[in-house]
Amino acid sequence: MKIALIIENSQAAKNAVVHEALTTVAEPLGHKVFNYGMYTAEDKASLTYVMNGLLAGILLNSGAADFVVTGCGTGMGSMLAANAMPGVFCGLVIDPTDAFLFGQINDGNAISMPYSKGFGWAAELNLQDVYRKLFDGVRGLGYPRERAEIMRKNRGILRELKDASCRDMLTVLKTVDQDLLRAAIAGEKFAELFYPNCKDDAIANYLRSLDA
Repeated sequence: MKIALIIENSQAAKNAVVHEALTTVAEPLGHKVFNYGMYTAEDKASLTYVMNGLLAGILLNSGAADFVVTGCGTGMGSMLAANAMPGVFCGLVIDPTDAFLFGQINDGNAISMPYSKGFGWAAELNLQDVYRKLFDGVRGLGYPRERAEIMRKNRGILRELKDASCRDMLTVLKTVDQDLLRAAIAGEKFAELFYPNCKDDAIANYLRSLDA
């Protein structure tokens, strides 16, 4: 699985801590982590939590990522922005229990975490435990297990509801504020990470056209 990490400007200084915790858990399990930044608080390209959501939508809808790990100070802003995108199902995850239940019940494709609120001593251990509960084993099995079928059915209904209430990602890209879009993909490693992994030529070509 391709896992994308996205962190916004207020928490950029913690990128190395979050990235190390994520790779420590995910890569031995056979997953590959792509760090889209921000990398430091001094990065030339700055991401807001709104841009986190837009970038998550681009990565997941294009197939450049299978799962997105994002967040902000409380985790709420990035979660809301991500869930505004078509095809993105983002949960607010604070602790390992949240991660387990989100993975088993909701089986979404993104999580948002708080990197300021409650982020103190041994925070990196909490991050590792969260990622372990999320990425080790099979997701979507249900909890409790006897409710697995109704949970699976409800996930399908939610996806149909999202499809009915959202436009496709290419339409979103063409109609969203273009300066906001350019800023969201302005990270120093975006092109290097995104285009080789993108599976949607229409999305890739439109994003490339913004530089023309």
